[in-house]
Amino acid sequence: MKFAIMGTGGIGGYYGGLLSRSGQDVTFIARGTHLQTIREKGLIVKSVHGDFTVFPASATHNPSKAGIADVILFTTKTYQTDEAALLIKPLIGPNTVVVSLQNGIDSADRIGAVVGLQHMLGGTTWCSVALEAPGVIGQYSQFRRIALGEFNGQTTSRLQFVCDAFNAAGFTVELCDNILKVLWTKFVFIAPVMLIGSLTRMTFGDYRNVPEARAVLLEAINEVSALAKASGVKLDADVAAQTLAFIDSGEPGIKPSMQRDVESGKPSELESMIGAAVRLGIKHNVPTPVMRFAYAMLKPRELHCASLKNK
Repeated sequence: MKFAIMGTGGIGGYYGGLLSRSGQDVTFIARGTHLQTIREKGLIVKSVHGDFTVFPASATHNPSKAGIADVILFTTKTYQTDEAALLIKPLIGPNTVVVSLQNGIDSADRIGAVVGLQHMLGGTTWCSVALEAPGVIGQYSQFRRIALGEFNGQTTSRLQFVCDAFNAAGFTVELCDNILKVLWTKFVFIAPVMLIGSLTRMTFGDYRNVPEARAVLLEAINEVSALAKASGVKLDADVAAQTLAFIDSGEPGIKPSMQRDVESGKPSELESMIGAAVRLGIKHNVPTPVMRFAYAMLKPRELHCASLKNK
């Protein structure tokens, strides 16, 4: 099966590396020194599940040179989605499947508006991973879980063959008949931990047992749960308890990707995570005081990063 990894950062590099190691035909789409290093030294993965290197690795900055793909893993940052969706159009054939493993809840709609919604397969992942240096991926969590599903709830042959390829590569894969519920359940987790982590600059273990921080974390979880309900998505009644239990079970040193970007002075996924929640709150008349406060506190930094990039 021919895979293309659109966005060879932490998530794309790690899962693409596992797919390549399992024998799949994988092309990594990257740029700059990261691309150069992958070509010269291979893609180096440092993981709690075992280190490995993909060498030689097929890599390019130009998706049109990769040829038609069977499966495209779409793993760019959410603020790159619209531009990257245009770039993958040459990779799309009649039967190409596109799986977005991005954070947030609207990526499939944004990508599908460009390449055709019929090509989209719903997906999301739970994995602590980061691009540590050009050509080097760090993977830190015991969990490396992916959920997949057709948006119409059917179990199709294309869903099964993608699942089989992922299983063979070593992922933990779940097939879902309600992928929207899964996407929102993850959003209930990821938006609040990105919020708390980006504001405190602390790890899971540093803040999850501090009563004051935990109370704000729970408030944020409840705000996003209320947004799901207002959006017509029914979550489990105990989704808040499940989310806190998942956070409590995570390795104490975990930092979400948005927090890592904030700490390193890079543009972050503020708009797709916290901003999206604020805007949905306004749309549905749902109070989101924690989300609104965090957005207000983090937005100046985001604007500053953008001004530096444009200079």
